[in-house]
Amino acid sequence: MLTQTAYIEYLLSTPTNYTCTHLAAHLPDVSHDQVNRFLRMSTLPVNQLRELVQPLLHDSPEAFLLVDDSVQDKRYSRFIALAKRQYSGNVHGMVTGIGLVNLVHSSGEAGDFLPLDYRIYAPDQDEQTKNDHFLAMFDQVVAEGKLLARTILFDSWYAGSTNLKRIHRAGWTFFTTLKSNRLVSLAKESGYQGLTTLEPPPGGWSQGVEVRLKEVPFGVKRFKLVATNGDIEWVITNHLAAHLTREMVIEAVQVRWQVEEFHRSFKQLTGSEKCQCRKEMAQRNHLACCYLAWVSLRQHARRMGQTIYQAHQQQWAPYLRQLLQKPIIQALV
Repeated sequence: MLTQTAYIEYLLSTPTNYTCTHLAAHLPDVSHDQVNRFLRMSTLPVNQLRELVQPLLHDSPEAFLLVDDSVQDKRYSRFIALAKRQYSGNVHGMVTGIGLVNLVHSSGEAGDFLPLDYRIYAPDQDEQTKNDHFLAMFDQVVAEGKLLARTILFDSWYAGSTNLKRIHRAGWTFFTTLKSNRLVSLAKESGYQGLTTLEPPPGGWSQGVEVRLKEVPFGVKRFKLVATNGDIEWVITNHLAAHLTREMVIEAVQVRWQVEEFHRSFKQLTGSEKCQCRKEMAQRNHLACCYLAWVSLRQHARRMGQTIYQAHQQQWAPYLRQLLQKPIIQALV
């Protein structure tokens, strides 16, 4: 009988092949059908991740929650449940894949982040949008009241008025970006204008400018951030303190990129995209195990004082030394 622990350890141990057949070929007394049955028949709850991660968090009032979505690429698969055509920022275009909305906790320090919750984007099955998943995860955090963090970071996809109002009413601070077509108002008399039509404030953008968003009943501060390549990002926050500066906003926005670090290592180190099972429950259970595998690897890396990539590669070092001493395949020259 295959256990969840054994499957997670397989995900952490196999270098490239993550199939049921490969596991069955290397685990005694376990067949392909048993592996497939474990993935299809098990019911692994999403809150298993939250319960594992909660005691491991370096939480404080200065910590952050990060929200972003990612697509598990299934472009060569036509019959895998949950896979659908959707936009992927990784390929900058449409791709067939399984969408995930991730909630990641960050202490604010470099490299110190852990996935806290996730949802599978499957509108054909549950009729839930990505924003519905965003609010469901945020509402659960607020209802549980276990975190000290009170700041949440996300991009313009989740910057709709419903989300902003829910966060503000819960007493949380948000930092997010706006799309260039968003309408803002400096004063009631001037009405709403496009972001790009507003003149810079007299003192420049260092302190931001307070504006109103359409359908948002409270003021926000807007900052203009210009990247070295000339790209412009409009950042807003409901943190209206006079001491808030552009540099402080840049620091907060940079923390949000940790969720991209998580997406990359999650795909590269857990085989999250590599499950070939067609059934919906098999894909769900595989992904649930991938999250737990990532957390296990992260904690091992912390104990060893290594990066997560170093820890993942180091497990094969003894085997490589053995092969170099006594190669199975010998060179002909």
